[in-house]
Amino acid sequence: MIDLRVATREDMELIHSMQLKAFSQLYEKYQDTETSPAMDTFEETLNQFFDKDITYYLIFKEQKIVGAIRIRKQNTTYILVQIFILPEFQNKGYAQQAIGKVESLYTDAVCWRLDTIKQEEKLCYLYEKMGYHKTGEMEHIKDGMDLIIYEKNC
Repeated sequence: MIDLRVATREDMELIHSMQLKAFSQLYEKYQDTETSPAMDTFEETLNQFFDKDITYYLIFKEQKIVGAIRIRKQNTTYILVQIFILPEFQNKGYAQQAIGKVESLYTDAVCWRLDTIKQEEKLCYLYEKMGYHKTGEMEHIKDGMDLIIYEKNC
């Protein structure tokens, strides 16, 4: 099982470096300079941390940090803005466990939302397995890359 811990300001440099590492493969594939978390500056990540509606969590497996998750609260809708697992810890079910655990923390949630790359079947499968369904909303980023919106009602 994984554990979550609310991130502090002191964790943000680590989170930023992990984010760059975790999203670099998707960036290499899509070259989405404007939208890729792999291109975020530390200042952008830090600004998100200070947003009062955002909470970052570190994801732990046996005292080892394996990733992070960022949640945005909008009234009773919660947005899974970002989740990442470091490459060396991927494909072990940690993302699924982290999503389930973070959802259980917000008992007032009426709805959860997220977006992901439509062309990444593995990511779409993960979210669908977690009970999310496509809303029909989509944002075209560039040829061969679209963001698709998922929703889960509680």
